[in-house]
Amino acid sequence: MASDTNGTRVKSSNGSKDRFWNPRFWNGMGPGAWFSLLARNRFAVSPIKIPMALINTAVGPANFGFGLLQKLVYGRQIERTQIADDPIFIIGHWRSGTTLLHELLVLDERFTYPDTYDCFAPGHFLASGWIVRPTVGVLLPKRRPIDNMAAGWDRPQEDEFALCNLGARSPYSTVAFPNRPPQDQEYFALRDLAPEALDRWKQSLHYFLKCLTVRRAKRIVLKSPPHTFRVRTLLEMYPRAQFVHIVRDPYVVYPSTVNLWKRLYRDQGFQVPRYEGLSEHIVETFCQMYETFERDRSLLSPEQLCEVRYEDLIENPVEQIRSVYETLALGEFDRATPALQDYFASHKDYKTNRYEISPQVRAMIRRRWGPHMQRYGYAMETAEV
Repeated sequence: MASDTNGTRVKSSNGSKDRFWNPRFWNGMGPGAWFSLLARNRFAVSPIKIPMALINTAVGPANFGFGLLQKLVYGRQIERTQIADDPIFIIGHWRSGTTLLHELLVLDERFTYPDTYDCFAPGHFLASGWIVRPTVGVLLPKRRPIDNMAAGWDRPQEDEFALCNLGARSPYSTVAFPNRPPQDQEYFALRDLAPEALDRWKQSLHYFLKCLTVRRAKRIVLKSPPHTFRVRTLLEMYPRAQFVHIVRDPYVVYPSTVNLWKRLYRDQGFQVPRYEGLSEHIVETFCQMYETFERDRSLLSPEQLCEVRYEDLIENPVEQIRSVYETLALGEFDRATPALQDYFASHKDYKTNRYEISPQVRAMIRRRWGPHMQRYGYAMETAEV
């Protein structure tokens, strides 16, 4: 059991170790994006993290070279590619079950998705996958350090990391330099950006989706918690997009999110993290996320939004996914049923982390997140976390 400074303790079955040569999210950046990130943070790399920074610097030219190769081989094809079907976006707060829902939906071979390598090397995965996937893949951990779920190049991944590596601004820059003030927070909701900055963000996302379409011309299923803020912008880009929103008991979401950011700051950051202000940042981001989402959900027709509770998904996964298919009219569900049943049969021994939170933290969650709990049917008191 590990303790933290936010009134929670985590019991985790994951004992995986992190080493400086393990691949990082940022290793797919080209030199321009990497040095821009460094400069914005005044090159404030902790001494113990210098080997990580040097590796990132060393691989930058390779990313640049592979990027040129992709433009040479695939550039015209990418430019001509049309996205026939607007994406499906899985949204919800971090640690609400978005990863599980993503993995379940993409079991249907009628869909495609960005995998971990695509998001690691968004500027050149079409050209480089044949060589980098097998060579660098041996250094990847077999399990996600955060929650012990399976990891690997081919696993569905969050497209926000692809945007970072393409050089787009993102709040995830905070992970790289966690002791700096939270960065690029305006890139959550995207509403206060200058038109030029918003266009650049849109172009980065659309370019990535076109590359995915070049590889597999199927409907794309994306998962990214920050997209919960972005319903309005995503509808401007993709008017026929559909959204699956998942929620989970906030008494679990809060400590699990604390654990998530602490682990990311420690493993992916170029500074030794102090975690200053982390609790308030998590609480306030949640409030802003749902203030924005609840305001914009009216833009969605009934056929564009399906909502799922994590607890219901775990208790009866097949029926919950069936409900998603029916609500969004995704087509014949029975074709996806065998893969769903196989998935849960192979994961029957999986155990989630367990959390203990103090009475003071429980009271804070009730006070700050109470309206959300009431809206989605969560008791203000929960006996077991």
